[in-house]
Amino acid sequence: MLTEIQEGKALNSVVKHITQEKINLYAEASGDFNPIHIDESFAAKTPLGGTIAHGMLNLAYVSEMMTSAFGRSWLSEGKLRAKFKEPARPGDTLTIDGKISCVEQKDDVSYANCNFECRNQKGEMIVTGETIVKLSSDKE
Repeated sequence: MLTEIQEGKALNSVVKHITQEKINLYAEASGDFNPIHIDESFAAKTPLGGTIAHGMLNLAYVSEMMTSAFGRSWLSEGKLRAKFKEPARPGDTLTIDGKISCVEQKDDVSYANCNFECRNQKGEMIVTGETIVKLSSDKE
């Protein structure tokens, strides 16, 4: 967890290697068996040229970064907005970076607004977005 929450503070990066096995396991956990994710011969014939990771798998890694930084506050009070730019593929290594863009006070409650980006090993942007997490309330 972050001991110091201030504007501009970088969050600890998360690095994950994407494999077809991880994609298949996510398909089982989520119930999303779209062939673009799990059927390599089908996916090879599409404009994407092969299987791709579920977008929500990528966001799970963002959530891992946020949980590391904010703990239970993120899990119970976090919100996320994301823009998917490119697909993540088996063999990719994703690096998720984030930083606190601002800390706001509204009605005796503090919120940390963060920006994040997820890039692959080539530096290609996979996902960008913002999060907001409730930090405290003088009424609680």
